[in-house]
Amino acid sequence: MIKKLIFFICLSLVVVTVHAQETKEEIQKKQQQLLQEITQLNQTLNQIKKNKKQSLTQLALVQRKIQARQELVNNINRDLRRLDDNIYTNQLQIYRLKNELDTLKGQYAKSIVFAYQNRSNYDYLNFLFSAASFNDAVKRIAYLKSYRQYRETQVSNIQKTQALLLQQIQTLNFNKAEKSTSLKEQSKQLTVLADDRKEKDLVVKELKNQENDIAAQLKDKERTRQKLAQALQTIIKREIEAAKKKEQERLAKLKKDEEEKKKVQAQSGTTAKTDNKTTTDNSNVKSNTEVSGGVTSPKSNRVYSPFESTTEEANVSINFENGRGRLPWPIDQGMVSTHFGPYQIPDTKLKGDMPGVEISLPIGANVKAVADGVVSAVFDMGTGQAIVIRHGKYFTTYSNITNPAVEKGQQVKAGKVLGRSAAGFSGEGQIIFMVTNEKNVNLNPESWLKPR
Repeated sequence: MIKKLIFFICLSLVVVTVHAQETKEEIQKKQQQLLQEITQLNQTLNQIKKNKKQSLTQLALVQRKIQARQELVNNINRDLRRLDDNIYTNQLQIYRLKNELDTLKGQYAKSIVFAYQNRSNYDYLNFLFSAASFNDAVKRIAYLKSYRQYRETQVSNIQKTQALLLQQIQTLNFNKAEKSTSLKEQSKQLTVLADDRKEKDLVVKELKNQENDIAAQLKDKERTRQKLAQALQTIIKREIEAAKKKEQERLAKLKKDEEEKKKVQAQSGTTAKTDNKTTTDNSNVKSNTEVSGGVTSPKSNRVYSPFESTTEEANVSINFENGRGRLPWPIDQGMVSTHFGPYQIPDTKLKGDMPGVEISLPIGANVKAVADGVVSAVFDMGTGQAIVIRHGKYFTTYSNITNPAVEKGQQVKAGKVLGRSAAGFSGEGQIIFMVTNEKNVNLNPESWLKPR
């Protein structure tokens, strides 16, 4: 019974410890990621602060730093809850082990008293010779041996329980020390968080003083957005027309080949029956292609797209779709300064609409393709170049690029360097990354890119 109890206690301690370690590793990993991001944000902000004027990028980075710092504080709070749970569990186990140790010591004391009372050789021999038979005497000898082994087992159980108790006390002290460290870190991060919020208030105040300049920047961005939208509309329309023309040429070639095949069959004396069967089959093939009502193939439920007229072309779109949420970022370093969709400058009436994501990064940093595709266009936007890549029926756009390293019609692989980042309207390194479908509808790029 005692062995089973000790085994159960050991097993429960191991399970709790392993679970706690896994949770601790996850928490520490998240903390390291957040601290690394905050460090990178501070480095970027220090570069931006060299510019005497405050900027929208600076505000976005400060806001993200506050968000990351709050996440860090929340993470520390989760760590404190984990430590509280561990401390409670340790205290409970210590209480149980102490009670068990007292019970074992009490039982061992009783056995010692009994052994003391029957310690003389006369008592031992008298116990043996008073046996009714030889078999009874053998049983009494076995009993005395087992009793001696029982006392040895009692000592072993006491020692094991004492070791477990000592281990739990050490773990408890370690958890308490760890909690003390986490509380200090929590206090430190809360203080810095308050400073970050003051920094944000200062940036917002300065931006309000520069409201006219910011409004001019937003107007420039809006003009650029409209110019980019018009260019994309033209590019997509041109690509659709080219895809339709290519498909018509493909079907015309198939029809011509079939007609030539019929002539050859007729000249070689093919029977009318065979000829009629071939004609019927060809008619069915054409029907499946044209009457399918916009379905790429009879086995597919995909809505017809001129960019998916063949299986190979459809697979390009499907591969891009399958990468949703897992596509690599177009940059190695940098932060999203403006997210997708409508936005408003805090404490002002200034508003804007971002067709993709605006990413702040060092000027001259590499910009890469996020997926395999074909370059549809490379054109000048005034403030920099824009590169459009087609991935089946999807398009990705990389604008505000200098030194483009690709040209129209070029096949590119994911990770291919397209060019380098240029300076934005505020004089800082920026690019805009967009994801668009064949209907020229902008999609949220962050839902396609893998989490950072």
